[in-house]
Amino acid sequence: MDTPQKFSNSKEVLAFLAESFPQCFSIQGEAKPLKIGIFQDLAVRLENEERVSKTLLRSSLRHYTNSWRYLQSVKAGEQRVDLDGNGVAVIELDHAEHAKKQLDESRALVAEKRKEQQAKKPPVKKSYKNKEVPKFKPTDASAKKEPSVKKSEPAVKLPPAEKLSVEHLVVGTLVTVKIGKTPMPASITDVNKDGVHVQLDSGMVVKVQVDNLRLARAKR
Repeated sequence: MDTPQKFSNSKEVLAFLAESFPQCFSIQGEAKPLKIGIFQDLAVRLENEERVSKTLLRSSLRHYTNSWRYLQSVKAGEQRVDLDGNGVAVIELDHAEHAKKQLDESRALVAEKRKEQQAKKPPVKKSYKNKEVPKFKPTDASAKKEPSVKKSEPAVKLPPAEKLSVEHLVVGTLVTVKIGKTPMPASITDVNKDGVHVQLDSGMVVKVQVDNLRLARAKR
């Protein structure tokens, strides 16, 4: 029998966990606070699962619990769940405060990186081409020969898409993401210090940087 191919990254492991323990893990939407010691429970349940190494499992759990989506779920009084979704303990106040501190620091770090990237961009140069080009004034003779041309109405310019602020970086926000040359509608499914995961209308989930996102305009 062929040996099953091992998972190579956290994304694959988390997708496997969400499929195997849907009452505990999820890859989008609202997350559930996990039981303290969930790693040991997983190690027992997955003892015969050759595709998941303990090292990758541990780093995947760390990635999951450091995401903004998860940190937002850690609130005082909420229930921590086990692998089967059963409530096992109430979140204590100091744990909730620690999670909020992590979330605030991570958001501040993303905002600072975004500010630094904006500062590195070269200033836009103004073009003075054809600034002083004299306009041709037709004579009476040429005016009679030239047919009158009806001026078209100026095109209505839409306001530029709004850049995302830190407050917009939450699960469920509707955005447009630039993939190639075409902005595509999507919604935020996960936010962490490494980037933002969005789900396109096609169902595909991609990871992008904050600067490639714009707030979707409300339909009129």
